[in-house]
Amino acid sequence: MAERTATLEGTITALAEQKKYPALRDILVTMNPADTAALFDGIEEHLLPLLFRLLPKDMAAETFVEMEPDSQELLIRGFSDSELKEVVDELYVDDAVDLVEEMPANVVRRILRQADPETRRLINNILQYPDDCAGSIMTTEFVDLLPTMTVADAVKRIRRTGTDKETINICYVIDSGRHLLGTVSIRTIILSEDDEVLSEIMQENVISVGTLTDQEDATALFSKYDLTVLPVVDNENRLVGIITVDDALDVLETETTEDIEIMGGVTPTDKPYLKTSIWETFKARFPWLLLLMISATFTGQIIASFENALAAATVLTAYIPMLMDTGGNSGSQASVTVIRGISLGDIEFKDYFKVLWKEIRVAVLCGAALAAANFVKLMLVDRMLFHNPEITVTVAAVICLTMVCTVLCAKVVGCTLPMLAEKLGFDPAVMSSPFITTIVDALSLLIYFRFAVTILKL
Repeated sequence: MAERTATLEGTITALAEQKKYPALRDILVTMNPADTAALFDGIEEHLLPLLFRLLPKDMAAETFVEMEPDSQELLIRGFSDSELKEVVDELYVDDAVDLVEEMPANVVRRILRQADPETRRLINNILQYPDDCAGSIMTTEFVDLLPTMTVADAVKRIRRTGTDKETINICYVIDSGRHLLGTVSIRTIILSEDDEVLSEIMQENVISVGTLTDQEDATALFSKYDLTVLPVVDNENRLVGIITVDDALDVLETETTEDIEIMGGVTPTDKPYLKTSIWETFKARFPWLLLLMISATFTGQIIASFENALAAATVLTAYIPMLMDTGGNSGSQASVTVIRGISLGDIEFKDYFKVLWKEIRVAVLCGAALAAANFVKLMLVDRMLFHNPEITVTVAAVICLTMVCTVLCAKVVGCTLPMLAEKLGFDPAVMSSPFITTIVDALSLLIYFRFAVTILKL
């Protein structure tokens, strides 16, 4: 795929430099808008306005929506007012809102000047909703019908108003006060008799969300109920907009990327990796690294406080990395599983004791199995094969008991912190591998040295 894209970029660039515009247009009109946008994002900037102007008007708008914000801004700055108006007029309201949110203030003012009054009003209405809520990602372009309409009346209205709507697959039945009464699919309408009334064929049990519902919670409903579109209502159940599946997928991608970055100890950013500057990448990573470095100081202090014990039994030092790594890995397994369960809605805080009890039993099994395998390895490999007389049964017991307790503590910490974060209103992904590993490292050392001091009489 990468080779094909590179070859296509080379062909497009060569044709543009040779001014073979008809050939360029013939290639571009056969491409999907998403593929065209990806091509434009990799093309040389000075060719971008030229190539964009070769696209048919409707395809130009669809391609523009799929492009990266930097490329969009570059095009807007090069557009004449009439060209900008053509693009804005072709955009759906939710896409126009996304564009306005991404652009600098001076570009936004120019976009709004070219939008018609009704579009400008709709954009401003949606921008009033807080970020990350359902109202901020909805579109107001949908087909609404009255319950007293016949199928024939509904078809006429769909034909008259559906051209500019984002989707007509699902139509919404509302009363005179715009209260949501039900939905009716275009399939149901087509298969019904002309004189049937919508109130008799509509689906009344409608899944909907409020305007202030968290966008991640709203988009989760698409997967749960196999939806392609989701109505958004206000506090009085009046229909104000819809969320389409393409916008839901964008939200899920953004939220998943954000969680992955947080779990990796990186401040989330909405820019692609290759378009993020070195300075921005540094600012996203350094605070987390600094925090984790400072928190790791506790680990050093624990080792220093047991310096005499280590001096008396230096063989213990060799197994510190193994115990710390095993504890960190065990905690990460539990935290990743719990964080994923929380994000899917499978786990709630009320399930804490169920989760804890399950993780404790898993920890006992894992810890016992690891300790048994480690005991055999210590006796056969370290003592007999490597001829290390310092590895005695007592030393092996210290290491293996620490292994069991470390895995147990790690599993408990790994399942507890994400659920506690969710309960306190934080993103559970914050309590991810770096934090849990740091905490478990300190706990494993405390357990290790306490067993060593007690059993070996150090």
